[in-house]
Amino acid sequence: MWVLAVFALAVGLSLAAQLNDGYAILVFPPYRAELSLNFAILLGLAGFSLGYLLLRVLGHTLRLPVYVREFRARRREVKGRAALLAALQAMFEGRYGRAEKAAGVACELGEAPALSALIAARAAGEMNEPARRDQWLERADSADKNARQARLAVQASLLLDERRYEDALMVLRELSASGPKRIATQRMLMKAHQRLGHWDEVRRLAGALGKRGALADVAAVQLRITAQVEALRQNAKDPAGLLQCWQRTEDRLDARVARTAAQLFIALGDCRRAHEIVAAALEAEWNEELILLYGECVGTDLLAQIERAEKWLKSRPRERALLLTLGRMCLAQELWGKAQSYLEASLSEGPGRTAHVALAQLFDRTGRAEEANRHYRAAADAALRP
Repeated sequence: MWVLAVFALAVGLSLAAQLNDGYAILVFPPYRAELSLNFAILLGLAGFSLGYLLLRVLGHTLRLPVYVREFRARRREVKGRAALLAALQAMFEGRYGRAEKAAGVACELGEAPALSALIAARAAGEMNEPARRDQWLERADSADKNARQARLAVQASLLLDERRYEDALMVLRELSASGPKRIATQRMLMKAHQRLGHWDEVRRLAGALGKRGALADVAAVQLRITAQVEALRQNAKDPAGLLQCWQRTEDRLDARVARTAAQLFIALGDCRRAHEIVAAALEAEWNEELILLYGECVGTDLLAQIERAEKWLKSRPRERALLLTLGRMCLAQELWGKAQSYLEASLSEGPGRTAHVALAQLFDRTGRAEEANRHYRAAADAALRP
């Protein structure tokens, strides 16, 4: 098509030249030049083209410094982006020295300076270089005020890694106050509160993260239970504080929470409340450790304790731990026959050192020394078994 167009143009120019017999006179006193009109047209076009070309060359020459600056800026941007990508890759690979160096280059080249400085700070923190880490954090803060939340998040994470939980908590509170409640921030807050023993906050944050789907249901429940258990233990030596903490506890029927609370109340001499706690939890869900704990503290109304346990025995006649507990309580009440019956029934369901010791004590107190010695030896043998 191009060849056809060129030939058509040549034919058209040839025909135009043949039809046009005019001429042009150029006068430059005292000179005078006469040209054919076709040549004059061609000369004018050539002059215009040459002038346009010279103007373009001149314009490019004058704009050359601008082109050079733009070229250098593009080149700097390409290098900075490559350095930033290299820093990120090295960071994920765990090559923290290389990550800090590449991030420093990116920061110097002006490629996302705040982000580059934060990457360098994270890498310096991983290498346990607190001085360089703090310098990079300050540089990130001064590079871009809009990156303050990112700086606070990185700083809090680094402080948690250093186990400076109080300092991390201060930073996290500032971070929470300066923006929306983010999942990562709440996780770090929960970790700081957990290490500092702020169990009420741990319970609250575990519930909040569970509702947002940031924690599996099982993990959220376990954290909540752990927080309640630890909060109870913090008040182990304060009867009033322990009672208030127990009244605030949500999962009272959980076996782990109930066992901890009962043990603490028993240690404080409040067997009645311990029995109530254990009984309520056992009604909700049977637990062998709880029924054994039920018989560890003898209350003022031991017969009522025994009566309640015997009601449980009707639905669980072969429960070894329940039989053992009943035997020990009957022993404490000096109901020798019932105690022996329950303890021997417990041993028939499975061997146990505690049952042998209880039977030995029973025979000791009833003057049957030979049988007591036999059970003491059996208890010793049971203790030596792996």
